[in-house]
Amino acid sequence: MEEKDKNPEGQVNNPLHGLTLETIVTELSKYVGWEKMAEKIPIKCFMSNPSVKSSLTFLRRTPWARQKVEYLYKYNIKRIEKGKNGLLEE
Repeated sequence: MEEKDKNPEGQVNNPLHGLTLETIVTELSKYVGWEKMAEKIPIKCFMSNPSVKSSLTFLRRTPWARQKVEYLYKYNIKRIEKGKNGLLEE
């Protein structure tokens, strides 16, 4: 069976496939940190009293901000994966 037959949506090389926005924001906040997120994407929900809930509310209504968060996740995916596996030193 060819690779494209296994995944008809063509998402084989998409690291975001199957991830919810909540998962993306949660993992970024845990492994990158709110401060760094606010530095890279200066939006109020990251800079002032940041929380996953407030971020999700804003990002679901703001496509340009969501795109930036998804890009930040993709850029940091190796760091996040290392952190999940307990390899990230604090």
